[in-house]
Amino acid sequence: HAALRNAGQSGIGAMALSAVDSALHDLRARLLGIPLFLALGAVRDHVPVYGSGGFTAYDDERLAEQLSGWVAEGIPRVKMKLGRDPAADPERLRVAREAIGEGVPLMVDANGAFHPDRALEHAERYAEFGVDWFEEPVSSDDVAGLRRVRDGAPAGMAITAGEYAWSRFDAARLLDAGAVDVLQADVTRCGGPTELARIDALARTHNRPFSAHCAPALTAHAGCAMDSLVHLEYFHDHVRLEGMLLDGRPELAAGALWPDPSRPGNGLGLRRADAERYRVSP
Repeated sequence: HAALRNAGQSGIGAMALSAVDSALHDLRARLLGIPLFLALGAVRDHVPVYGSGGFTAYDDERLAEQLSGWVAEGIPRVKMKLGRDPAADPERLRVAREAIGEGVPLMVDANGAFHPDRALEHAERYAEFGVDWFEEPVSSDDVAGLRRVRDGAPAGMAITAGEYAWSRFDAARLLDAGAVDVLQADVTRCGGPTELARIDALARTHNRPFSAHCAPALTAHAGCAMDSLVHLEYFHDHVRLEGMLLDGRPELAAGALWPDPSRPGNGLGLRRADAERYRVSP
C-alpha cells in the first residue's frame, strides 16, 4: 500500500492490492488446511444474501421474472436499479412489487444518479411501493449530499453507500459524517479481507450495520468474520460468471451463502478448460 502512494492508492491500485491481499489470505488458509472463513476468525458459518439485478435495460417481464425467481429460491429480499429514466421508475416499481408480493423487502440502487433535492423527491415516491433501502441516491463522493438525503428520507428508508470505498479512510468519512444508515464496501476494491476487517471495526464503533458489495463467492468467507454484517449482495452478473468458471462456490440455501467447511482456503477452483476460451495472450 505504501509503495502505491505515488502511483495512486485508489482505483486500480486498490483493486490490485485487494487481489494480492485476498490471495495471501487464501494461501495461508490452504497451508493451514482450513477454510478461509475460519482462518479469518469466523463469527458465523453463513451470510444472509439479497438478490441483486433488476437492471434498467430489462423490460417489465424480465424484471418480474428475475425478482420473483429469487424469492422462489428462498432469498428474502431483492434489489433493482433505477434512475436512468426516472419517469419510468414508478411503473417498474409497481411491476416489481407485484412480482415479489407485499411481504418482501424491496431495495433500490440509483448508482449516484441524482442531485440531493431530486433524490428526496424520488424517495417519497419510492416509499409508496414499500422501498426500504435507497442505495447511492447521490454520488458516494458527495458525502454532504448523502447526509442531506439521509436526514430527509422517509421514515424507515435506509440510505446506503460505500461500494466505492478504496480503504477504511473512505469508509470513515461516510461514518463520521453520519451519511449512511448502512455502510457498504467491496472486498475486491477496499484492500481485501485485511482492510475489510478494519472497516468492520469502524462500523461496530459507529454502531452501523454493514452490507457487503458483490463478488459473493469470495465475500462470503470475509463476511463470516464480520460482526457488523447484515447481508451480502448476491449480484446477478457475478453469480453468473462464478458459475461459468469456478468450482467450490458457497452453497445457496435458506436465503444465505454457506462456505464449505471441508474445502481449504476460499474453496474455489478455476475450471481451466472452461476458462481457456477467454484466454488473452500478450
